[in-house]
Amino acid sequence: MGGGAMMPTGVKMELMSADETGALEKEAPPDKDMMCPICIQVIRDAFLTACGHSFCHSCIVTHLGIKSDCPCCGQYLTPNLIFPNFLLDKLLRKSSAYMIERTGSPLEHLRRRLHEGCDMSIREVEGLLSLLEEKKRKMELQESESGMEIMVGFLHSLGRQKLEELNEIQTDLDYIKEDLIAVERRRFELFRQQHERSLQSDDIVYNAQYVQAQMSSINLHSNRAVVNDDETPTRSMQPINPPGELSTARKRRVRSQFNDLEECYLQKRRNGNKQGDLDAMDIEDYNPGLEDFYAVLKGFTKYSRLRVISELRQGDIFHSANIVSSIEFDRDEELFATAGVSRCIKVFEFSSVINEPEDIHCAVEEISTRSKLSCLSWNKYAKNQIASSDYEGIVTVWDVNTRQSVMEYEEHEKRAWSVDFSSTDPSMLVSGSDDCKVKIWCTNQEESALNINMKANICSVKYNPGSSFFVAVGSADHHIHYYDLRNISQPLHVFSGHRKAVSYVKFLSNTELASASTDSTLRLWDVKKNLPLCTYRGHMNEKNFVGLAVSNDYIACGSETNEVFVYHKGIPKPMAWHKFVSSDLNYEDDGAGSYFISAVCWKRDSPMILSANSQGTVKSSCPCSLSSNSTQEALSALSNQRFL
Repeated sequence: MGGGAMMPTGVKMELMSADETGALEKEAPPDKDMMCPICIQVIRDAFLTACGHSFCHSCIVTHLGIKSDCPCCGQYLTPNLIFPNFLLDKLLRKSSAYMIERTGSPLEHLRRRLHEGCDMSIREVEGLLSLLEEKKRKMELQESESGMEIMVGFLHSLGRQKLEELNEIQTDLDYIKEDLIAVERRRFELFRQQHERSLQSDDIVYNAQYVQAQMSSINLHSNRAVVNDDETPTRSMQPINPPGELSTARKRRVRSQFNDLEECYLQKRRNGNKQGDLDAMDIEDYNPGLEDFYAVLKGFTKYSRLRVISELRQGDIFHSANIVSSIEFDRDEELFATAGVSRCIKVFEFSSVINEPEDIHCAVEEISTRSKLSCLSWNKYAKNQIASSDYEGIVTVWDVNTRQSVMEYEEHEKRAWSVDFSSTDPSMLVSGSDDCKVKIWCTNQEESALNINMKANICSVKYNPGSSFFVAVGSADHHIHYYDLRNISQPLHVFSGHRKAVSYVKFLSNTELASASTDSTLRLWDVKKNLPLCTYRGHMNEKNFVGLAVSNDYIACGSETNEVFVYHKGIPKPMAWHKFVSSDLNYEDDGAGSYFISAVCWKRDSPMILSANSQGTVKSSCPCSLSSNSTQEALSALSNQRFL
């Protein structure tokens, strides 16, 4: 700017205050001539250069400390060639005062007058204070009324919420009363049937005794008393199963998991009441929700711990490469195979492992491989075929009898984590790899039949047991992608909920899918309705593959605490667990705490579980009740199996 008088820097300057500058900036965009070219703000403490440009004093001094020129025209400039611009400061101050006068609030006017030192009498001051007191009282009253209005609104909302809770509790109580009546009615019916069977049994015993007595009397000519009708023994109706140790133990289980069972009961009862009506009830007048909960309660309290039946040690405890990555039963569940970092598939006869007491069992077949193995899958139809995936990305189909490879697929570019044969089409199998690809293979052709490109590493793949068209994919992106192979352009469903990579997926049924993740949770999903069903917590899994197995209503998994956990699908907490403990003295040495469960497998339609850990130990265990005190009692649960 070119205007303004130049005076020596030692003269006292009349400067514009910060409040005035702020008022000028706030009310209206200032003229460009009033803005500092350096900070682009309204000039404060204006200084004029020898070349005729005005700047904030602090801005131009800072600039000249770096460069010796004018920021506007580039002319040579030093601190000795800048001077206060009093005229510009005065203009800016007057402009600010005008804006405050025109648009300022009464409080700003009063503050300005008092700041300027305007003359006021005591009377005027008292009147002003009186007005301020009155204003203060009105504001306090308004604030109190506003607070009371908020309080009334809160209490009304709380009352409505509690009334809804009360209605819900009353509805739940009605469910409980209704179910108590139905259960007592069924229980009485069972007592009556038992009593009738007891009377019939007594009649049969009586008739047999009568005939035998008559025949003895004729043949032996002996005088034996004949039992009279009035001598028929009578029985009062007694409980079918009097309370015992098992019943007491199951009641303790109920008490220990009461909150979870309560939540399960109410959820199923409410859903059952919504979905069903009187026609939906069975002949025993059981609500569908109550039937579902009864199945959960019976299954959950049936077992309380895992009892080890046998132990198989494959590896050298002094060798680190003992991790068993996969255990799988064959089609007939007579054989099972293990594989891992030892570069070998070992096939064992299940009955020999169970019945023979030795810790070290010989494999009936051994197949050497080029690379470490990550997963196995038996063909569901061809008993002699087993597929493997390895760390080099190769998927191989083996003939167990000849120990030769039938097909080798080498399209994966990185480590293949999972492979699975279809349950409905014996020629189809699926694999997933760190190359972010899911591949569908056919044993009748050398190249992949389908290829699904995804954005994250693939940790697990599984065919739906009811169809070869549907595949579940567990991914490092924390999701489960459910594909219809007839349209692979996008997933049919994407299940979200896990916070870390999904390491395993397994189907409990055609509609229920279980998943495991390194977020230390298992989850259950409905793949038909695209809904989450339950989340299970209790084991620890943060970095390793610890295995996942399913059987009917039960889910088993490993833990990085070297324990096997079993869950019932209806309850989010563990039903039973077992910790691997070795009898070897070296087990307690350094590194023993780093052992973890690495694979689990459930024998189909059986309570038997195979589990392996990173030490190379494979244990067969069986869920049993608290009343079981011996291995023989645990084995009794397997009495229907062909290997006994």
